[in-house]
Amino acid sequence: MTDDAMTARTDSFDDASLDDASVAAHVVARAAELAARMRAEGLETEFKTSVSDVVTAADRAAEELVVSELARLRPDDGILGEEGSAKEGSSGRTWVIDPVDGTYNFTSGSDYWCSAVALVEGSPDSPDRVILGAVHRTTGSTTWVGGPDLPTTRTDERGLVELSRLDDADPAALSAGTYLHSTWLGDDAMVAPWLEAAGKFATWRMLGSASMDLAGVAEGRLGAWFQHSVASWDWLPGHALVAGVGGSSALVNGWRIAGPASVVDELARTLDS
Repeated sequence: MTDDAMTARTDSFDDASLDDASVAAHVVARAAELAARMRAEGLETEFKTSVSDVVTAADRAAEELVVSELARLRPDDGILGEEGSAKEGSSGRTWVIDPVDGTYNFTSGSDYWCSAVALVEGSPDSPDRVILGAVHRTTGSTTWVGGPDLPTTRTDERGLVELSRLDDADPAALSAGTYLHSTWLGDDAMVAPWLEAAGKFATWRMLGSASMDLAGVAEGRLGAWFQHSVASWDWLPGHALVAGVGGSSALVNGWRIAGPASVVDELARTLDS
């Protein structure tokens, strides 16, 4: 583990009896704090698959920190991390880690990024059960935790609140969080369904962090969310938050959708046509 990661463990938990939600909130907060501190000290950016697909030492150090904490607190669980961490567990459960979601934003100086984890039973690619997700944004020191059987909460400098349940709504009165990679702009098979789906909404936003977007859906700041070809670490944490406020989700022709049930149903029909 890096020196930065070790430093960030100064206030780490030592009680392995903590519930899963507390563990999740702890690891995402520590990871995000570490990444933010490393950014402030200066980072070099590396490119993975494209100019917008980037990684930094902070991504790797934050993932190392989460993996180390989970090894102490949940030693029987498996691990899957965006930056390559992988471990088969004996419990049938796996922690899915996105140490910095929105890395392009992160490297550009934006505050629209987060650290995120999800806990699932079964394969992260197609879980038998999503137990919970947690997302931490350093701006406002804000943590969201929730899941299908765990009402989603937001904790920040003002305290903890349980988020309201999502109501059915007309997409024409809502904003959508979404994303379409620049390499797909010349592909009608991708652009045409995206345009039809986006046209259902009053407006839409491409903000660059799926977990942050989905936390926004859970809070009602965004009306719904849809995106194609989403990795499990980009999808599962925020999906759990939306489920924790009674939201729905779907997978249609490679498009992930989340939001109020009626909106998800309408988008699913649109993207399946």
